[in-house]
Amino acid sequence: MSKLLILDGNSVLHRAYYALPDWRNRSGEATAGVYGFLSMLLKAIEELKPTHLAVVFDCPEPTFRHNMYVGYQTNREKDRQISEDIWGQVEKLKTVFEKMGVPVYAIPSFEADDVIGTIAKKSKQGVIIITGDRDLMQLVDDNVSLYMPQKGLSDGIIVDRDKVKERLGVWPEQVVDYKALVGDSSDNYPGVVGIGPKTAVKLLENFKTFENVVKKSGNQKVIDGYEGGELSKRLAEIRTDAPVRLDRTKCEVPSVDKITEVFKELGYKSLVKRMTGEEIKVDTQGSLFERVGT
Repeated sequence: MSKLLILDGNSVLHRAYYALPDWRNRSGEATAGVYGFLSMLLKAIEELKPTHLAVVFDCPEPTFRHNMYVGYQTNREKDRQISEDIWGQVEKLKTVFEKMGVPVYAIPSFEADDVIGTIAKKSKQGVIIITGDRDLMQLVDDNVSLYMPQKGLSDGIIVDRDKVKERLGVWPEQVVDYKALVGDSSDNYPGVVGIGPKTAVKLLENFKTFENVVKKSGNQKVIDGYEGGELSKRLAEIRTDAPVRLDRTKCEVPSVDKITEVFKELGYKSLVKRMTGEEIKVDTQGSLFERVGT
């Protein structure tokens, strides 16, 4: 059975960046995120056994959501060094995946979430998305599930419809309604002032959608906070009409030989050993990144 594995590139890279020591090459460029990203990918391939693979990154430029709401994501990491480290490693990873023959998508004006959503909803094969972003729970259905890292770079769990309900208290199709009510501090949009997670879950259990809560619940906070909630719902909703088309013939999972070849070029000794059991001797982390000793 064919299975498409989609990596939420920025989400996975951020987790890898903070999970490992601050490794840098001789030019002072951060490289740990690349190693951690590939380590997580290798574990996912070993565990999930996908037949197809695609990687999606954000673009550094503002998206349509920033145009919709001036405060969108203004609370994100402002540290210039961290920002440079992350985006520098995005470019390195694009080079790595080009060498592996894995397609990478990044669409201006759209977030990676929208590109992932478009690919996932158009796919006729089973889809698993690797991400740490709970926003993507709204995409989960009988054909789409998430693989969410839990601790460091090693553990992850499959999130299906029941797991979304267990974790958030609402079904995947209600995630945007939930966000409309409670907002999202990480993306810096407000929701309805005075409505917390427990109240939101109870309201949605009874009235199913944000619009029905507004019309039928009689909750004065929701009535007064309608504009903030309506804006938050539009910001939370992942679009599935991004201008992207997945060519299945170009996204088959690379062979063991191809992946091993790239890992050897990078000098990632431990990853080569995981792939083949082969010990390799290198003085640096390959001609690409020149990091000693992994």
